[in-house]
Amino acid sequence: MPDSAAEVTAAGIARLAGVGRAAVSNWRRRHADFPKPVGGTDTSPSFALADVEGWLRAQGKLAEVPLHERVWQQLSAHPDGAVTALAHVGCALLLVRERPTAWLELAAVSDERMAVMLPTALEAVLTPRLGPPDARAVPTPGVPDLLRSVPLLRGAAELAAERGTHQAYEFLIGRHLDANPRQYTLTPPGPAALMAAIAGPAATLLDPACGTGALLRAGARPDQSSRTGQPVQAVQPVQAGQFGGQPTAVYAQEADPDLAALAALRLALQSAADVHVRTGDSLRADAFPQLAADAVLCHPPFNERNWGHEELAYDPRWEYGFPARTESELAWVQHALARLRPGGIAVLLMPPAAASRRSGRRVRADLLRRGALRAVVALPAGAAPPYGIPLHLWVLRRPEAAERPAPELLLVDTAEQAGVAGGGGRDRIDWTAVQGAVLDAWLPFDHEGTVDERPGVSRSVPVIALLDDDVDLAPARHLPPPAAGGSAAELADVRERLTDTLRRTGELTPPPAEPAAAVPGRWTGTTVGELARAGALELRSGGTGTSTGPGAPPVLTEHDVLAGTAPSGSLPEPSGPGDEPVEPVLVAAGDVVVPVLGGGSAARVIDAATAGAALGRNLQLLRPDPAALDPWFLAGFLRGTTNNRQASSYASTATRLDVRRLQLPRLPLADQWRYGDRFRALASFEDALRLAGRLGEQLVRGLYDGLTDGTVEA
Repeated sequence: MPDSAAEVTAAGIARLAGVGRAAVSNWRRRHADFPKPVGGTDTSPSFALADVEGWLRAQGKLAEVPLHERVWQQLSAHPDGAVTALAHVGCALLLVRERPTAWLELAAVSDERMAVMLPTALEAVLTPRLGPPDARAVPTPGVPDLLRSVPLLRGAAELAAERGTHQAYEFLIGRHLDANPRQYTLTPPGPAALMAAIAGPAATLLDPACGTGALLRAGARPDQSSRTGQPVQAVQPVQAGQFGGQPTAVYAQEADPDLAALAALRLALQSAADVHVRTGDSLRADAFPQLAADAVLCHPPFNERNWGHEELAYDPRWEYGFPARTESELAWVQHALARLRPGGIAVLLMPPAAASRRSGRRVRADLLRRGALRAVVALPAGAAPPYGIPLHLWVLRRPEAAERPAPELLLVDTAEQAGVAGGGGRDRIDWTAVQGAVLDAWLPFDHEGTVDERPGVSRSVPVIALLDDDVDLAPARHLPPPAAGGSAAELADVRERLTDTLRRTGELTPPPAEPAAAVPGRWTGTTVGELARAGALELRSGGTGTSTGPGAPPVLTEHDVLAGTAPSGSLPEPSGPGDEPVEPVLVAAGDVVVPVLGGGSAARVIDAATAGAALGRNLQLLRPDPAALDPWFLAGFLRGTTNNRQASSYASTATRLDVRRLQLPRLPLADQWRYGDRFRALASFEDALRLAGRLGEQLVRGLYDGLTDGTVEA
């Protein structure tokens, strides 16, 4: 396929040029020589990538298309679809990694000749790494398919020369997953890393519902050595506690053939372990019936009614009881236990209902009686899809022969470690704190069989106390709550602080409003976009940046701006192990930060305490030139309700603010300072009201709890 055949959408053009989609629409209307659509639809046309690149360069809007962007556009526009293209790229990058000399020889011939030679070369690396053709999840592409992919494969190899094979593939597959969030149920990096940490080092890992391989990637560290193409030695038996390095074999099964292929390639490119990925439903057609793995990590499908209840009624895996039709998750739990060696550990991500539904109480009871279920961990809401539900982790261990059942079950609730009161949120969870709270409870419990109680966080509960009619294992039902206000003395301190805050709120109450002497409509106005073009301020968008170290700055989130709280977010890890961190946008004192979603009017002037934080998603930073703009004057006028309404877009279900369209008057600095002083006073009054509200809620909650638990006298 010639390179000119690659197509790009308007969104892709905007990404290439570093502008918004509105700018692309303007170019199409204003420039007669803008490339004509070559595909797509009337509402979503596509354009030839080469024509677009040439036009942007001729207009001075683009010096050169970045290599990673060119490769992504080729992949996303592949005639056989992005998933097929990703499979072809993964096979080619595996060849580059395993046999670089063979790839260089292929790269020297024509596209047609390369397509003819590639199947044999690919088969030579796929079989040793992923198994024979009739067993592995990745078929060897044929010549006609490869002919359409050769230009893409050449570009991917160039990208691998810049970033490394694993990192190049993670960039492409990560971009595809981000572009199609509704097509995949993914396990985010936070819970995946936590599950792998709980399981600990393992020589053999299994995920029976692997999806794109996120859990196995978290459990298998990236291979830092340079491979020679030799197959990994066969797995040797490993006794519990003896293995301390990278897994020597990973096993996975996935019902979706496309996802199984992508998972296999990701794992093969990440580590030197033997990779065994099969296609099929693990419950109905188990691909590894004789496997005895050291650890199982699994994020099973939830609420599946058609999981095989009828045909699997007499399956030997139901050692702890036959799951009800509505308890598919308990079928996955028992499948995981059946594939563990004695003493092996399994960690499953579960819906919270599985801990308390009456239809599953008999299975839960037997798991407890026989010591197979060791811990239930409640995660904060937003940890993983479905994001509105606080999911659970179940930690299980296959009992050893003649082993006495464990007398206690560990229960952990991480809502208080989420990073934000009220359970955090999808982008506001402090995973370092969550993982610390879980491991601080799990590791001593795993070693001693019991753990000291932490009110509201963790507790080891006698199994006999849980074996009632409900066998309800939800952690929140068994953990003593932390006192909201503390002791009576602490509540008195809260009351004193509230009284002082209310007094200060009264002092900060704005004076009565007086009619303005001048009519606002007579002001000469300007927009944020015009000020940015004139150099009076700088615009930056948030949501970028990654970190691999403990010194990463906190993230100022949209919630923090709206609630007036300190930065509460954290930077994500890079998309793949070994990737370089991406520099975030850091805020400075005097910056103005504006949320762009939701249709509300909010703006925050950054103070010295917040300076240095990273700018989070859905936030726009405005950095005014102090010689031209006062930040408080700027923030105050940006908060005007009419101003926000006129600058907002209602084209979708989410209202989005176009910050460049926000208006403010042209005033001398002396007048700006006068308005800025009033806006600063209003902001102080608003902060005092917020603090009074929080202290009032804390006092009320603490008194309710104290009166009901007997720590406060009636």
